[in-house]
Amino acid sequence: MGLSNNRVVVIGAGIGGLTAASLLLKAGLDVTVLEAHVYPGGSAGTFYHKGYRFDAGATLAGGFAPGGPHFRLAEMLDLDWPIQPVDPAWVVHLPDKSITQWANWEQWRAERQAKLPGTERFWQLQERLAAAAWDVSSRPFPWPPQSFNDWVTLVKAIRPSTLPAIPYLTRTIAGLARTASPELRAFLDAQLLISAQTTADKANALYGSAALDLPRRGVNHVRGGIGSLAKMLADWIAANGGQVLYRQEVVEIVVRNGHAAAVRTNKGLTAEADWLLANLTPWGLVGLLDGDAANGWRQKIETTPATWGAFTLYLGLDAAHLPKNLPDHHQVVVDPSRPLGETNSVFISLSDPNDGQRAPKGMRAATLSTHTAVAPWWELQNRDRAAYEVRRQQYAERMVAAAERAIPGIGQSIRLCLPGTPVTFQRFTRRPQGMVGGFPQESLFRAHGPATGIPNLWLVGDSIFPGQSTAGVTVGGMRVATAVLHQTGH
Repeated sequence: MGLSNNRVVVIGAGIGGLTAASLLLKAGLDVTVLEAHVYPGGSAGTFYHKGYRFDAGATLAGGFAPGGPHFRLAEMLDLDWPIQPVDPAWVVHLPDKSITQWANWEQWRAERQAKLPGTERFWQLQERLAAAAWDVSSRPFPWPPQSFNDWVTLVKAIRPSTLPAIPYLTRTIAGLARTASPELRAFLDAQLLISAQTTADKANALYGSAALDLPRRGVNHVRGGIGSLAKMLADWIAANGGQVLYRQEVVEIVVRNGHAAAVRTNKGLTAEADWLLANLTPWGLVGLLDGDAANGWRQKIETTPATWGAFTLYLGLDAAHLPKNLPDHHQVVVDPSRPLGETNSVFISLSDPNDGQRAPKGMRAATLSTHTAVAPWWELQNRDRAAYEVRRQQYAERMVAAAERAIPGIGQSIRLCLPGTPVTFQRFTRRPQGMVGGFPQESLFRAHGPATGIPNLWLVGDSIFPGQSTAGVTVGGMRVATAVLHQTGH
């Protein structure tokens, strides 16, 4: 450890890493963020191509309502986020009906009663559990606990109003909806896959209830693309005495005497650290460690299934060919009898037509995405490049066909089409195998915390609880910053 005990190095300028970095800088620590790419954000970044700004991965932002993590962070740093509320949040298109995810509570209640009759008991229970989950998460809640101080904080976070939720700690969403019709089950599975990385039979009841509640907690457009959030944080760090260095890909973590002592980059930079925050997946972390420090993590990832990847289409659309008064976000389920993902479920996000930064005049940017297993893409990439190209084209065609169900005419409006596979995601985000979205939120008792076994090395990002979304990684970043400040005595 350095004599100052104040030097913080953050690997990766994702939202989680930038959140922790900004809070540690505000507390007086010396902070350096090293980013491999030329812009911040990672999977929640926005890239520029031929006049368009495309959201690379995440396209919806929540957590800005009072008490939400982005709201709290803005208060701490005196930020004014460039956001615009969206209502409806999105529209879900099943084969025989469309269900609108209204942000307004009364509109949503009327919608579900009309489109999903006979399900009100389930939704009332879901709302009660969601309220308990959001109530707890509005306070410091270091889950899973990894120190004595974590346990103390957890105990302080519990209120009498949250105690009725305890019997549901080990239950699933499917367990709450045992008599669910195939229609309700398809709807729940589709929502949970995008918000909890799993379906109703495995999604934890408390986490899943909060995830199902996301449209009511406020969904927003971010002006200039969702990457504007990361850019604002990176600019704040630079303006307040910290450093954010781009094109600096960390290639090694130096461990001395059981502590992370420094990092080395592909540009020959060596950055000494008293505290090291890795905005990485566990697979990314083990690739930077060596010797004994890597052994435990290597064994862990060998027994951990790969998380989801994404197949994406980035489209430049001629707005003249799109329907008028079109909601900006849609989810399509093509065939509820088949597993979701792999183009059978597609999420579609259109840029705000009033945001001139996102597309040339008269055009709109769109990101289409579907969950996909990463292994088949890498097998084809390494064994049969021609077959890889064929599969990529087939997925692109099926994605556009699915989008036509929600947005008639989208196919003829396409003026630019860029496909992205897990291979693409690894190239641009440096995430091993192109895995995105974090771990499925199934058992709360198998949730992943930020501790690494190396006392001054912490994980941040979507691999630690509460996982995916800009709001989720912000919560994780706050937790890690709090832990570091406690140990430094700040």
